[in-house]
Amino acid sequence: MANSLRDQSRKCESKKRTAESVIGILRTVDELMAHGMTAANAAQTAHITEMTYYRWRKRYEGMSAYQVAWLMRLLDSNARLLRQLAILKTDKRILVEVSRQFLSTSTIRRAWVDHVRATLGVSERRACQVLGQHRSTQRKIPKIIGRSKYSQPSARSAHA
Repeated sequence: MANSLRDQSRKCESKKRTAESVIGILRTVDELMAHGMTAANAAQTAHITEMTYYRWRKRYEGMSAYQVAWLMRLLDSNARLLRQLAILKTDKRILVEVSRQFLSTSTIRRAWVDHVRATLGVSERRACQVLGQHRSTQRKIPKIIGRSKYSQPSARSAHA
């Protein structure tokens, strides 16, 4: 029994109000306060907390119901986009962790940067950023192992 009352009270607390109801409640509380009632008692009569009244008054004062509805839709859309962004950031972190095993050397990353640029048409800067390759490392041509600049035959000895 006690759990069901808690659940009901939580549902009431998180109840989404329409723009018209918010404007109506603000007007009701303002009228009650004009007749000499305190803000706390007027808000309690309207079934909201005093802090909710002051928050709504600060946010929606001077707006029409249409403007409040537009603002509420905008805030909902913003919250939805922020949740989607958080999910995408988590997905990216997962892919980065997995790719570290597969892209363990700069040579492998260099090949993948070239592949991504060719197939997806993205810039070198973007491909390097996503795959964790520094751009100077991408541009630097690797030396052949076992060869140094002193062991190469000179131009004179080739003609002699």
